[in-house]
Amino acid sequence: MWLDDVFGVKKPVIAMLHLMALPGDPGYDTAGGMRAVIDRAKRELDALQSGGVDGVMFSNEFSLPYLTKTEPITAISMARVVGELSPEISVPFGVNVLWDGIASIDLATATGASFVREIFTGVYASDFGLWDTNVGNAARHRARLGASGVKLLFNIVPESATYLAQRDIVDLTKTTVFATLPDALCVSGLTAGASTDTQILTQVKGAAGDVPVFVNTGVRANNAQEQLSVADGAVIGTYFKKDGVFENPADRSRVEELMGVVKAMRT
Repeated sequence: MWLDDVFGVKKPVIAMLHLMALPGDPGYDTAGGMRAVIDRAKRELDALQSGGVDGVMFSNEFSLPYLTKTEPITAISMARVVGELSPEISVPFGVNVLWDGIASIDLATATGASFVREIFTGVYASDFGLWDTNVGNAARHRARLGASGVKLLFNIVPESATYLAQRDIVDLTKTTVFATLPDALCVSGLTAGASTDTQILTQVKGAAGDVPVFVNTGVRANNAQEQLSVADGAVIGTYFKKDGVFENPADRSRVEELMGVVKAMRT
């Protein structure tokens, strides 16, 4: 499994590093500018890595409301953040330009990221309008860039959206694995920080074959053992924040608490 090669541990935990609003976003702090974005990201990177996470993923989480085809300034700004922090990054890292798979692949290629997470398959009714995808185009784009080493994590149960056609999650998993060749699948709750349904997680894992499955939202210290007894890894953002509040910065003590549970599982 490629997870062993990239992370070197069982049940890797990827911590989300949520960037503040960027240039062009409605919430961008024009007074603080990019320096404020970078300085906060540096502090959070330190909290996450010193707390013991196995990887980090940079995302423009506060670029609300999201676009399904982003403006160039978003990935350009994210590239600056990753570039400035590069000397400080000591764990494998990924990127996620919400919600734009092509931009995510571009950013990963430019920065040397090991993986991306995005919505690569399906057609949805979402809070952002009608949401269509083209996985064949994304796969060919990665190949044209010579970025076959960048792993694609497919969000199979996207947040804030539902399939336009009713589809059974087991059948959906099987066809996604067979027809679209994901490197991993991510199973989410309704929104960032919302609990992932363990039954759905179990069904996806059972149908995914050799493809790794990540629990993508809602992992906490008191449910990490249960969720990771099913999933091959976890992507965690909100729990690592001060007081578990989505808008707050990362809190090293909460990172250490949850990672202590995970490391105890491994032994």
